[in-house]
This record gives sequence, C-alpha cells and structure tokens, in this order.
Amino acid sequence: MLRGYTIAFLIFLYAPILLLPVFAFNDGTVIAFPLDGFTTKWFAQLWTNTELHGALGNSLFVASVSAVLSVLLGLAAARANIRYRFPAKAAAMGLIMVPLVLPEIIVATSLLVVVVRLLDWDLSLWTVVAAHVLICTPFAIAILNASFQSLDPALEEAAIDLGYTRPETFRLITLPLIMPGIVAALLISFTISLDEFIIAFFLTGAEPTLPVYIWSLLRFPRQIPVVMALGTILMAVSILILILAELSRRRGLRRAGVKDGGGFL
Repeated sequence: MLRGYTIAFLIFLYAPILLLPVFAFNDGTVIAFPLDGFTTKWFAQLWTNTELHGALGNSLFVASVSAVLSVLLGLAAARANIRYRFPAKAAAMGLIMVPLVLPEIIVATSLLVVVVRLLDWDLSLWTVVAAHVLICTPFAIAILNASFQSLDPALEEAAIDLGYTRPETFRLITLPLIMPGIVAALLISFTISLDEFIIAFFLTGAEPTLPVYIWSLLRFPRQIPVVMALGTILMAVSILILILAELSRRRGLRRAGVKDGGGFL
C-alpha cells in the first residue's frame, strides 16, 4: 500500500509539470487535447522577445547576488553553530531558520511594509535581493551544517599546531574540504531565487524578474504557448541545477567518509 501511495503521490505531483513540454511543442494556441501538431515556433519566439531577455537578465542578477550573499552568511552561521558554544545559540539559530516555515505571502507583505513605510526605499531589484537572501540563507545553513558536521575538527587543530593561523587554516584546510557543500548551497540558493515569485511580485519595481514577467503574460491567451515553452526550459534548467547540487553534496560526503542518509533527490 505504501508503494502504491508513493507512486500515486508522485504522479499527482509531477503530472502537471510533465504537461509543459507536451503543450510547448503543440502547434495550437488552445491548451487542450487533441493536439494540433508538432512545432518549435514557440521556442523561436523566445529569442526575439526583448522584454523577456530583460526579465531573464534581472532574474539572473538577483539569483546570482542572492546566492553569493546567502552562502557567505550561511558559512558564518553554520560554522558558529557547529564549532562554538555561546548563550542563546539555539534561539538564534531558530530565528534564522524561521523563514523556512513562514508563508511567503506573510513574508512578502511584511517586507513591503518595512521597505516602503519604515525605510522609505524605492522598490528595485536590490529590495528583491535583500528578500531573497532572507529566504535562501536558511537553506544554505542547512546544507553547510552537514558539511561542517562531517569535517573532523582534529584537522583544523593539527594545522594550527603546525603553525598556521586561524585564517590560513580556514582558507587552506577547511574551505577546500567543505567546498562541495558550498557549491551545493550556491546552486540550491540560485535555483530558489530564480524560481521565486510571490516575494518578487510584491517587491519588484519597474524591472520585473522572470517569474513576474511570466505571470504578466498569462493575461494574454495567445501568449500561453510561449509561457509553456519558457516553462519547459526553466524546468530543465532547474532539474539540472538540482542534480548538480546533489552530486556535489554526495561528493563532499564521500570525501569526508560520511554515509549518505538522504538528500535533495
């Protein structure tokens, strides 16, 4: 029964996604069966849409900056969590991880009030970056916690005994050993930021990100096949990034000699 339930759940979860490439190659503009024929013209239209290119550039900028900042903050938090003891550590880590369980609509509304009413900032890509760092950092911490837990502290102690300073030990010993975890955290944070819609919808100014631009296209029925084509590409890219992140995570665990207890995939 458990196997049947699992298969039914996976079909229910992924069947709508699998319909994306089906209708992306459909010659008709109506999303319905039977199909009208095979075509690649919807993918060709993606190359000539300058507004789409601008939205894609905005999303790549936001995702790249958010991923780097999230991993830097995640490195500091994960190292402090694993290697040090300090008052209220559990409470501090709990507060950092709160965005994982808060509904995004609540986070987006709260951030909009803070940015516009309290700070009096103009909405821009940088406000989206700040918000995405807030939601991506907990994911980076979760991945890097595992990397630091699998790292033997004796290696760092031995390096310090041999005359290395703490910064040199971190740069030459610690950083190379946890690099697979860093790569995995970067890829996961990049994917989350690239695909995020609700917070970007609330905090984007005159420069929309790609998910916000896709939402705007849904108002025009004749543009829906183009959205399907774009969604197919994004789905393929997201799956590829997740696979690379998981391979990097498992490679790091193998290097550390830790048994894999499960991961993203």
